[in-house]
Amino acid sequence: MNSVNVSRTDSPSIMDQGHAKPSYHAIFHAGAEFPRFAISYRWWEDEATAVLWAFNIPAICQVIRYGLFRDENFPRNSLLSRNTDTIDAFLVNLARNEEHQLLGSLSHVQRVEEILRRSRITPFKPVAWMWFPPQPGHGQTVEEVANAIEAESHHQFRKIAFEEIVRASLGYNAPSVEWFLLQHTVLYIYLVDHLRTYPEELPLYLAVQENLRDQSPFARRALIHALRAVNSDAARNLPQSFSPGFSFIAEPVQALFKDQPPSLTTILKILSVLAIRFRRRYVHCARMEWRTPLDTSILFLEDCLNATSPRNLARTMTGTDELDFSGLARQNIITNDVFVQAILTNWHDLIMSVWECCVALPEVVPFLQECTQILLETRDYHSLTAVAIGLQRYNIGNVQSRGLNRPGSGIINIDPVLPPEVNAILNTAQNYASYRQQYQQNPGIPFLIPHLSEYQLHGESAIQDLLGYLHHQLSVEP
Repeated sequence: MNSVNVSRTDSPSIMDQGHAKPSYHAIFHAGAEFPRFAISYRWWEDEATAVLWAFNIPAICQVIRYGLFRDENFPRNSLLSRNTDTIDAFLVNLARNEEHQLLGSLSHVQRVEEILRRSRITPFKPVAWMWFPPQPGHGQTVEEVANAIEAESHHQFRKIAFEEIVRASLGYNAPSVEWFLLQHTVLYIYLVDHLRTYPEELPLYLAVQENLRDQSPFARRALIHALRAVNSDAARNLPQSFSPGFSFIAEPVQALFKDQPPSLTTILKILSVLAIRFRRRYVHCARMEWRTPLDTSILFLEDCLNATSPRNLARTMTGTDELDFSGLARQNIITNDVFVQAILTNWHDLIMSVWECCVALPEVVPFLQECTQILLETRDYHSLTAVAIGLQRYNIGNVQSRGLNRPGSGIINIDPVLPPEVNAILNTAQNYASYRQQYQQNPGIPFLIPHLSEYQLHGESAIQDLLGYLHHQLSVEP
């Protein structure tokens, strides 16, 4: 990695006369950017030892992936202590069929290294800060300069693996986090040098820092420190103290280790799902929400982990739906009110939760496939369609293709992931005609979207089957 010579001096820049090396004040430190995490017993480190000596290969991979221990050689030494047959079985499980012959020629040590390589996150590749202050007379507005700084800060953030943020949140070293903070010190240095060269730009950058108020707190702080270093009088009204920049991710993560039962395998499954959510909300996004806390609500995953069978999970989901739909009446449907909108929001959230779980933990897919059949049997069309669509989205994301290098000849193959009778329910043709026919014959907890569309298109007469079901439910409620 490239390095910047920083010092903890009060002066923003000091020239080492003997070596002509400029030295700058280090304004970012990982320890200050994460809330203090005080816990008397790091129980997960002891559990990691037990996992590495067990035979649960996905759990072993997750323990290695998150690295929640101080000695980076700990998993290597543990695996080297396992017998050859066990390590061979682990590696075969992780490898593709066509790799087995090649991997069979590896030594015991090489096989352990291969397991470690396949389990760890992608090695971090540092990228230098690439925004520079434009020369005076550039014609850019305050907003354009601020947005350019924000874009570069977000670009640097995208390079941080979620697993590294988890490590840093618990007090472990995280190179990509350190690099991210270093790049914002680099921004500070660029700004100090620029403002010293062009002091007439000071009003512009005072306005830029104000524009950054709701954007990257790291970039804004670098700019505030630069303004203060160059002209303390002009910056006297700027903020003097700052909260930890990574609080929006770190605090929810820390709470998991305090609030969840002490089960490392369970927490690692939760973190695997949250890693998908993290990337969707903070990495693959047009606008970074630096102050929106990571949502760690995982009700669907908890239901999955606690379920003893697909039928048990279906029963739990149906029980929840019965409560959510209790009180739903004709007037709610006719006016499409907040009650109905809350149910639709719940439905969309459930789809995303199912998709997140499938991407993070593919082993749950067969479990959920069987669950859809049971939900169909019990006529819970609300959860049925949400789970089925979540499975479909996961399946589409894993499509196989051939011939895409030849224009006009590409074929996308999507293997069925749902039972035929469930797949028919999801057929969107003619406003889910197959579902509506099924509902007429076997009414139950409804999938509301087609019913709402039918009412809008054809009036109340088109949803008599739904209204009849709701009236019956209200009449039998205690």
